[in-house]
Amino acid sequence: MTKAELITQIAQEGGLSKAQAQKALESVISSIVKALKKDGRVLVYGLGVFDVVKRPKRKGRNPRSGETLIIKAHKAVKFKPAKVLKETINNGK
Repeated sequence: MTKAELITQIAQEGGLSKAQAQKALESVISSIVKALKKDGRVLVYGLGVFDVVKRPKRKGRNPRSGETLIIKAHKAVKFKPAKVLKETINNGK
C-alpha cells in the first residue's frame, strides 16, 4: 500500500476529505518522528513499538568491487510488532 492509497482509505473510513486525511496522516508521522528523536521510543497499542537503536561501527564489504570498508556508527529505527498485530496477520482475522 502506498501513502496515497492509505490516505484514500483513511478518508473513506473516517468520512474525511482526502486533504483532511493527508493532514492527519502527516501529523501522525511527524509526531512519531519527533517522539523518536526526543525519547527514542514510541508505543502504539495494537500496532507495535518503534525504538531507536545504536548500531556500532563495523567492517563491511562492497559487493560490487569486493573492497573492504568501514561503516560508521549510526542510529536506526527498529520496529517490533504487537502481539495483537502478529496474531491478526497469522490468523487472518
